[in-house]
Parts: sequence; structure tokens; C-alpha cells
Amino acid sequence: MLGLHHQRTLRPRPSFLDVFQTNRPKLDRNDSLRPRAASSSAVGTSSRPLSWSLDGSDGEELDEGYSVRAALPEWPRSPPPPYSEEKDEVYTPTEEAKHIPVVPPTNTANMSIPADQEETQSGTIFSVSGPVIIAENMIGCAMYELCKVGHDNLVGEVIRIDADKATIQVYEETAGVTVGDPVVRTGKPLSVELGPGLMETIYDGIQRPLKGISDESGSIYIPRGIDVPSLDRKRKWDFTPSDKFKVGDHITGGDSFGSVWENSLVNNHLILLPPRARGTITKMPEKGSYTVDTPILELEFEGEKKEYSMMHQWPVRVPRPSTDKLSSQDPFIVGQRVLDALFPSVMGGTVCIPGAFGCGKTVISQSVSKFSNSDIIVYVGCGERGNEMAEVLMDFPELTIDIDGRKEPIMKRTCLIANTSNMPVAAREASIYTGITVAEYFRDQGKAVAMMADSTSRWAEALREISGRLGEMPADQGFPAYLGAKLASFYERAGKVIAQGSPERQGSISIVGAVSPPGGDFSDPVTSSTLGIVQVFWGLDKKLAQRKHFPSINTAMSYTKYNTALDKWYAKDYPEFPRLRDRIKELLSTSEDLDQVVQLVGKSALGDGDKITLDVATLLKEDFLQQNGYSDYDQFCPLWKTSWMMKCMMAFHDESQKAIAQGQNWAKVREATSEIQQRLRSMKFELPGDGEEVVVGRYEELMQSLNEKFASVIDE
Repeated sequence: MLGLHHQRTLRPRPSFLDVFQTNRPKLDRNDSLRPRAASSSAVGTSSRPLSWSLDGSDGEELDEGYSVRAALPEWPRSPPPPYSEEKDEVYTPTEEAKHIPVVPPTNTANMSIPADQEETQSGTIFSVSGPVIIAENMIGCAMYELCKVGHDNLVGEVIRIDADKATIQVYEETAGVTVGDPVVRTGKPLSVELGPGLMETIYDGIQRPLKGISDESGSIYIPRGIDVPSLDRKRKWDFTPSDKFKVGDHITGGDSFGSVWENSLVNNHLILLPPRARGTITKMPEKGSYTVDTPILELEFEGEKKEYSMMHQWPVRVPRPSTDKLSSQDPFIVGQRVLDALFPSVMGGTVCIPGAFGCGKTVISQSVSKFSNSDIIVYVGCGERGNEMAEVLMDFPELTIDIDGRKEPIMKRTCLIANTSNMPVAAREASIYTGITVAEYFRDQGKAVAMMADSTSRWAEALREISGRLGEMPADQGFPAYLGAKLASFYERAGKVIAQGSPERQGSISIVGAVSPPGGDFSDPVTSSTLGIVQVFWGLDKKLAQRKHFPSINTAMSYTKYNTALDKWYAKDYPEFPRLRDRIKELLSTSEDLDQVVQLVGKSALGDGDKITLDVATLLKEDFLQQNGYSDYDQFCPLWKTSWMMKCMMAFHDESQKAIAQGQNWAKVREATSEIQQRLRSMKFELPGDGEEVVVGRYEELMQSLNEKFASVIDE
């Protein structure tokens, strides 16, 4: 045996390919490389192993005992059905089949979780991919639950759950986080603190106060994992209880049980019961000074007592409930003539400002936040330059607003949320939700809130990055397929509502979202999705911006869907306003067509009527639509001034057309009325601060001079 074995091992063993090439059989039509059974008897009765053959023989010897057979294990066969197809006889399993182990069906959901494992409050990091990490052993965690990641306690949020693994987006820099680091669940969603102290404060994207972080860390940078309360726990507020509630009364979510004097602009900050709370009052607070976390109200509901303070928390992704939504008929005045006159919005409206780099989106956003007729401003700097937020911080305390004859800094009614381009990308998504939740809190107090988001494109890019790291199917230009739904869920939180609780209050949120399409391409997915949602479109034109025409609003492209809703409001104080607005739009549109004709045949080929249209359109573009945002006379234009400028300029157009109709030459009329034209151009230099009566008196005198001048020209 040893010699035979030795002799067998001396010969080199041929490879399967060599054997196949030298002894390749010719297959008949019915032959195939398939397993064959030893006999064609009843299925399941043979115990002979399967063999693979290359020709008609059953495992033919090719060379000295070598046969081509697959080295397959002998798998137990599945028993056939109880009744054979060939014979109506009951199947009796063989001895071999009796020993096949019965495998119970497996539940894939429990494959990676032992049956005795219970819900835990912590897990470990399984993988790290930029701001997205996967943690294992996270049984029982919920979607959008807040987690503390790693040894530095970085803030993260669960965005996907798969068995015991949770995908978490981290709102801070993840450098240094490694596999095996702990992940601790907090058991609550990403929430914001709502109460006195929100005004005059600047937060980051997840509502951490930047000044508080600076005071605690002593650094100009934000340390990782730092945890500073959003509302100052040491500052005391003067609380005045409501006289409508006493011990024994029933109280429900949204009811105001007191108020706080926050500052001279927000002098009636209502303290609201959280929307989901209710019960019978067992302890009513007294007038005095309290911190925001001091329990001052005690309620009893179903035998359980619970205490409430002046602040409460609310998850940012859940819209705050309201009693009813209303249609708004009050204008949202921003102080820019072209916007207030031609493309107005309403209180509770949605506005989109798309424009390329350098078109003036941020200046318009800041102008809206400085001069709009809102009670509260929430300004979210989402992914834009940090210098712009620094500019806001420097400008707002110096800018004042007249309240009952006294000047107050605009910063007192403003809450800033800064998540600039040099801050973590993932927190951009949270910053938009943080801002809208703070706005909803003040809306529930019966205030008109304006929220600026600059810019939603950077927010969408953050969504795209997170979506890409999650391996989701990309849609147009790599953005996730649910981009439109995300944008809609944000813009739909705007509107005018009747707030929950008593006393009855009406509040509104107006959203102004800047969009930065790459290269000014308005077919960008973010822009096109936004335009399908919002009701007002203020389109910025790169060519106008290059000509230093600011605000660079393209009047041919922009639109508003609120004109009919506002006509009733205009009818009370400005009955001529809608007609003047429509005529100016028509005049500007006609002048655009005439400009193309002039480029072909020259201005001299036009008739006098068309020349008047072009000259008045130039007057409107240069001295009505243009506005200097850095001057005291023109940075804010009240509606009465806008209305009088429209009235005087269109009166000049009408009188000119009348003069031409009576046979006058436009060149002579224009020369004769040059002084009137100069006074029309100077209308914008009138200071609104001089008072409405004084300025309107000057405009009435101008209108009278205009009529007299044209009367004398026609009589000549």
C-alpha cells in the first residue's frame, strides 16, 4: 500500500482544465452538464451520491482511475410530497431521510439580537463615515432620538434604524471618534427650550447660546461636546400671574397663566402651558421674580401632580398645534418700493428669493428683518458666510425703530440662529427646524413673526450630503428624491392661525427663504421645488446687479399670488393702489418690447406715444424701482410714500399722452417739463422721518404744479 501510494504521488496530478481539453466529449442534443441519478426508479429511493459527468457515461474513468466528478458534499434530499406524481401511493421516508434534522423557520428580525437581550441605554459605534455614524446594540431607540456620541458626548440624532443598529447624524465634528466608542441614548428627540430670554440672543444650529459657550469655555471656538443651557438659568424675570386662573380651575395646553416683561419691545411675553399639558390647578404662582426653571405652577390630572416652570421644551420636527388656520389679508410690508408696490406678500405668506452670487439676496433678507412690520424677527443664517452674521450682529443694535415716539434697537425683537458655512454640515438641517419652532412659539403668543432663512440651498446641500452617505437613491443633481417633501414640510409651517388656549390670539409666521442656485440657474432642483410651494417669487437678475441696479428684482420674471387677497385692505386707505400697480406693470412690460425694437431700428423710428412710454419707464426704473439701502432717506420707504410716488409718476405719463394726443411734439413737451421731471426724480430724497403730513404736503404741491405746467404747455 505504501509503495502504491508513493507511486501515485510521484505523477503530477493533471488539472481539471487539462483533462477537459484532452478528453472533451461531444454532447448530444439531449445531453447536458446536469446531475444524474443512478436509476430512474421512484424519487428518493436511491442513496447513491450525485456525480457530474461530461459524456453519456456515468462518471467514466479518464486516465488511470481519474474521473471528472465534482467534489460536492452529499446533501440530504428534501422528501417528496406525500403522494407521488407517478403512483397514488403514500410516501414512506427512507432511513436516510429520517435522520435529516428539522430546521425551524428563522425570523430575520431577530437574527442579530439574542432572545435574552433587553433594551439598553447605550450602544457602541459600529462604523464612522464623516458626520454619519452607525451604532450597534441600540435596541429600543426611536427615530429622531437624541444621542451622545463618543467620549466627548457629541450631539447626534437617529435618522435610520435597522434591527439593533441605528444610523446617527452627528451635529459636531467627528474627528477622533472611532469604532467601539460608546453611544448614550437620551430618550428624547432634538428639542428647543422655549421661554423668556430668546430675544437678543444668538444661537448655533441646535440652540446652544454662542455667548454662553464663549463665557464658559473662554475660547472664540466652540469646543466639541460642550453643553450649555439654551436659556439663562441664573437670570430672574418679573412674572405677573393671569387674573383669569385661580386654584381649582381647569387649564389646558396653550392657556396663558401669566406674562413676563422681557424688554421694552417684547413687553408682554406670555407664559404658555405646554400644548400637551392639562389638569386642575392645585398651586397658582404669585407675582414675583423667578428663574426660567423654577417650578411655579402645579397641576393635578388623573391623580398625578406635575409642576411647570416658565419654560418648556418642544421637539423641532413636530409643528406646534393651533386651533385653526386663517387666510390673511394684511400686507407684509418690507420697505422696498419694488416689492411693496409690485410683488407684495401677506402676513403669514411664503416668499422665495432666488439669485446668483452677488445679486443682493442677503441685503434684501436683512432689509426685511430690519424694517418689516413684524413684531418678532427670527433670522437663520444657514450655510452662508460668517461675515454676514457678524454684520447683522454689528448693525442691528445700532438700528432703531420708533415705538410710541421713542427709538428702540431692532435687536430687542430679534433672535439669531447662526449655522454658517464653517460650522458642521449636519447641523444646517437642524438650524432651519430650530428657527421655525422658535417662530411658532411667538406665533402662539399672538405675534406677527417674520423668519428669514439664508439660504435654503445650503440646507438642501446638507440633505444631499447626508443622503449620499446613507446610500440612498439620488434624484436630480444628486439631491434626495424627498427634497420637495422636506421643503414643503418647512414652508407649510408658515401661515396665520388662531392659537390654542385662552385668551384667543391670532398670530402669523411669514417665511422669506433665500435660494442660491449655482450660476443663477433657476431650473435647479431646489429652486424649482421651492417655486412649486411658495406664493411669492422675488427673482433677482444678475444683469441688473452688474449694472448696479439694486434691488435687482426682475419685474418680468417675479410674481405674487396675493394680489386679490390684498385688494380689500388697499380699498380702505389706498383705493387707487391696485390700478396704479397694474398700470406700472403693463408699462414696464411694454417698454421691454420697445427696447428690442429700438435696438433694431433706433429710437427715432418710434412714435411720440412710444417715446413717452420709454422715457417714463426709465424714470420708474431709475428713481422708483431702484433704492439705496445704505442711505437714511431710502433704506426704508413707507407705503404712503410709495403710493404717492406711483401716483405722481403715472400722472406725468397720462398728462404727456394727453398733450401728444392734442397735437403737441414730445420733444418740446419734454423740454418744457424738465423741471417737473427733476422734481419727480427727487421724490425719493424726502425723509420719512419728517412726518407723513409734511412729506405728503410737498407731494400734493408737486402734483398741483405738474397739472398747471401741462395745462400751460397744451395752451401754447
